[in-house]
Amino acid sequence: ESRAANASNKEINIQWYIPPLAKPSIYTETKVLLLYAYNTKPVKISNIKTFSSMSIFSGHLWIPLARIISLREKLSNLKQQVEMLMQNSKSLSSASESISFLEQSETLKIISSKNPKMNVEKVHLDEKTEEMAKRCLSEVKALLSVVPALSLPLTEIPFDVTLQSIASLEDMFDPANGCIITEESLFNWIISLFH
Repeated sequence: ESRAANASNKEINIQWYIPPLAKPSIYTETKVLLLYAYNTKPVKISNIKTFSSMSIFSGHLWIPLARIISLREKLSNLKQQVEMLMQNSKSLSSASESISFLEQSETLKIISSKNPKMNVEKVHLDEKTEEMAKRCLSEVKALLSVVPALSLPLTEIPFDVTLQSIASLEDMFDPANGCIITEESLFNWIISLFH
């Protein structure tokens, strides 16, 4: 079945549109259009002429391209930092275990086969990475808020930080591509910003 006619429980679809004819004047900055649609319940469309749903929402925002590029770079750096934290915590935990190399490799094979998405586990952030995350997420909040001037910096991280959630945010702010976000705590935070 087509992805266009079906949607899982909760998902946000993000697309970017860069108008080809829009030449900014020297007094304005280049802006791109963020198009979003999300559903809060499962959706199955069998006939578009008779379809109506109270659980589907859509909208758009004009966002300065330079701020998107800057934020994406910061999110990329944050993702690298989270990856390093995950790597360090894995090497610390495996160093503290006293099992042989053979047993360890067998254990890793079992874990990998049971859990192919190991990047969805919550990451415990150090102080530096937590501050980095708060700055990035405050910028996301300011860009997506209906009234950006009233957007206060975050004092805590509003969703579970996983490698997947940070990668999804990085993908979200890639104007060359779109993305679909299904991770529940990230989904809930993003749609709260659209209201």
